[in-house]
Amino acid sequence: MPNSVLCEMLGIRYPVFQGGMAWISDGRLAAAVSEGGGLGIIASGNAPADYVREQIRIAKSLTSRPFGVNVMLLSPYADEVAEVIAQERVAVVTTGAGNPSKYMEMWKAAGSRVIPVVASVALAKLMQRIGASAVIAEGGESGGHVGELTTMVLVPLVADAVSIPVIAAGGIADGRGMAAAFMLGACGVQMGTRFLSAEECTIHPAYREKVLKAGDLATMVTGKRLGHPVRSLRTAFARNYSKAEYGGMPDDELEALGTGALRYAVKEGDSEKGCFLAGQIVAMVNKVQPAADIVREVADGADEVLKGAAGWAK
Repeated sequence: MPNSVLCEMLGIRYPVFQGGMAWISDGRLAAAVSEGGGLGIIASGNAPADYVREQIRIAKSLTSRPFGVNVMLLSPYADEVAEVIAQERVAVVTTGAGNPSKYMEMWKAAGSRVIPVVASVALAKLMQRIGASAVIAEGGESGGHVGELTTMVLVPLVADAVSIPVIAAGGIADGRGMAAAFMLGACGVQMGTRFLSAEECTIHPAYREKVLKAGDLATMVTGKRLGHPVRSLRTAFARNYSKAEYGGMPDDELEALGTGALRYAVKEGDSEKGCFLAGQIVAMVNKVQPAADIVREVADGADEVLKGAAGWAK
């Protein structure tokens, strides 16, 4: 595995982040990834601060290695969650859906590294100016909320625009993807969809089955009309939502239609009411294995690809 500034900065063995997936990335999964040498991340989503503190303490009970918490900045509980992270002195904070500037000093004073998710060069530059330790450049191939640019385009643009480390995310599930990310200028990767098949991931069995059986055209994007597009599996819910979105349903009714949909998928496996988030790479996720094995398999795979790279140059 090539040396990565991320490993030195964060005290991890492999520059592999596990994405913060709401209702999915809990303390148990994060601890398993960190124990495997990567960086596990707990997702706060729209959960209250007490839940986030509980998951942090679960992770601490299972690993002594660094892990992170992802803060969804549009959450009504964001202020309280931000304070819990500082109180618990979490090693890494990743953020999405907003600007974390008002929390930066508090987190940095607590010793946390702040690594925001960005979908544009402008946002990456802003995050560097306000003191981020690194940025996660996430392309539109990813599951969940997506931006316009693909990973192939976004990562080199961001890497050229900032001097802090760049982590590539979106469309990465194996060593080939990780090796490609390094060639594009990243020094690490973040994966979400690949960890849906981890043994420690507590999604409903029906959700996992859909992931394992998914093909190359299994995902679709909805929510563009409302300004927050989301990539998920092509389930009955997603198709019905798409019809409503372009069928003239008022915005408030459309918003209500999606309320609680992720929880229905994660906890109940309900295809009619549930939104099963997954990235385009889902077709490459075809086996259940421990999270630690996923981390090592991806890192070792990248190593093999990079060792053979000289064969393409004269």
